[in-house]
Amino acid sequence: MATQAGATPLKRVVAASLIGTTIEWYDFFLYNYAAAIIFNRLFFPTFEPLTGTLLAFTTYALGFVARPIGGIVFGHFGDRIGRKKLLMLSLILMGVATTLIGLLPTYQSIGVWAPLALVLLRLVQGFAVGGEWGGAVLLAAEHGDAARRGFWASWPQAGVPAGNLLAVAVLALLTAFQSEAEFADWGWRLPFLLSALLVVVGWWIRISIAESATFRDALDADTSPLKVPALEVFRARPRSVLIGAGLRLGENISYYIITAFSVTYLTEVARLDRGTALNATLAGAVVHFLTIPLFSWASDRIGRRPVYAFGGLGLALFSFQFFPMLASGNMALIVAAIAIALVLHGAMYGPQAAFISELFPTRIRYSGVSIAYQLTSIVAGSLAPIIALALYQETGSATPVAIYVAAACLISGVSALLAKETKGIDLAAIR
Repeated sequence: MATQAGATPLKRVVAASLIGTTIEWYDFFLYNYAAAIIFNRLFFPTFEPLTGTLLAFTTYALGFVARPIGGIVFGHFGDRIGRKKLLMLSLILMGVATTLIGLLPTYQSIGVWAPLALVLLRLVQGFAVGGEWGGAVLLAAEHGDAARRGFWASWPQAGVPAGNLLAVAVLALLTAFQSEAEFADWGWRLPFLLSALLVVVGWWIRISIAESATFRDALDADTSPLKVPALEVFRARPRSVLIGAGLRLGENISYYIITAFSVTYLTEVARLDRGTALNATLAGAVVHFLTIPLFSWASDRIGRRPVYAFGGLGLALFSFQFFPMLASGNMALIVAAIAIALVLHGAMYGPQAAFISELFPTRIRYSGVSIAYQLTSIVAGSLAPIIALALYQETGSATPVAIYVAAACLISGVSALLAKETKGIDLAAIR
């Protein structure tokens, strides 16, 4: 039974946001890892391994192209009719697309139609996750109090490494109990089919959550509702969009280098087995999950700007040590490299939800945060593994990849320093 409007306890809202976001990002990350370790053989078998992986990452990138479209569409209706309804829709879309990927015939069965169907379903995934982030973050941010908004809003952010952790754990479990042939034949389908069950769980948890009072009050007070909130975002808040995009750039690029490209680097370049690469990423995801709320808590006390700048500038420096540690072949150094990189990333990603939410007024906040967050992903996370792989193929060295990551993180660190400090601000007071 639905909870009475305004009566949903904050902890239940946060738990629903975390669990729902975890499920959607499990689906999204599952594709990323499958692209890194198996899709080149299943859907692009006529190419040599690195080129096939590059093509698989290209289909992965298309999901990011669809994300801003999803963000704009979901933001439009989320600002007009509410956050919750759109969150429920995004959950269903993502679950259906992911389950269908698990049922897809491969190239060997239906030829070129297999990668084309894969592309279509990846676009649906991207569209769905494009609408998910803004709604989940705003439900937590708008229900929470100003003094602890960074901490509460960070839990949907923690759903990203939690989804990553779940995806890697399922793949690592299959790797441990299946041969390479079994995994390639049918085992890879199981994690995708599991999404159907997870979506049912997510729906059951989210259905009882009420709309945020902050949004309801703004809706009641608005005598002339905006016809196109996205246009108002660009008209009224262009600087906020630019600051949000700058905050996002290095964070997004570095994350997909650390989590997606590093798996390819470890298996194809360092010649480690798939299980070792996945286990190292699994350990890093645990650290990342714990780090995000810690840095968010710190941002409520000392400010969003210093915490975020520490993560961006710190990761810009560490990127030059990251790849030598991966190439060492030493498991302890590999795990340490991924863990340190994700700790520094967490200093950006943890406060990010509150930081970007505080850039926009309530009536255009869903559109504003979605545009700043998702539009950047087209030139950031979507292209990051492709650019990294192309740089490595061209030069035979990881140094250009490190320079690429460092430059992007430098932009995010500087963007944090250029932004106004927003910790403790009343969301209803933002005009």
